[in-house]
Amino acid sequence: MSARLFSFLGGTTGAWQVVTVNTLIGDALPEVQRLDLVAGTVTPPDGAAWVLRGITSSERYVTRSEKDLLVAKQPVLGRAEATCAALIPIRKTASWWGLTQDERRRVFEDGSRHIATGLRYLPAVARRLHHCRDIGEHEPFDFLTWFEYSPADAPPFDRLLAELRATDEWRYVDREIDIRLVREA
Repeated sequence: MSARLFSFLGGTTGAWQVVTVNTLIGDALPEVQRLDLVAGTVTPPDGAAWVLRGITSSERYVTRSEKDLLVAKQPVLGRAEATCAALIPIRKTASWWGLTQDERRRVFEDGSRHIATGLRYLPAVARRLHHCRDIGEHEPFDFLTWFEYSPADAPPFDRLLAELRATDEWRYVDREIDIRLVREA
């Protein structure tokens, strides 16, 4: 089992209760009541409506100084006070993937300021990015971003998402779903 592969299981069981599902663009996912996040590949349990898989990888659009800042400010996942979470699956357009790495970097940071924007909201929000394209071309999304934060940090988290969604980078998104969750004590 790979320590880099994670499966998100949407269904009737799991540690996280689904609060809302907002399909922003593209096709919706089947409705679920709960979500479980599991390291590795899993056999979906009874009641699972969908499984999304992604692999953690190196940061692809950051400079050394940006990576150092992210590492210094990024909190760990699983903090006791972080009882709220969001799973945001995203698929980007063929136009995005037709760009070279340096062209995507220009859109991602030089134009949209993705990293700089995110840094302003740390350490309140913890995140982990999962790459789906690395698994295969038949995955329904390109990225699965997992966020954890405290209830008090929900409004700043919403501001972070609004800022990112208003950038040029989001012109390249053709499927996005915002799934909000709570972990029960």
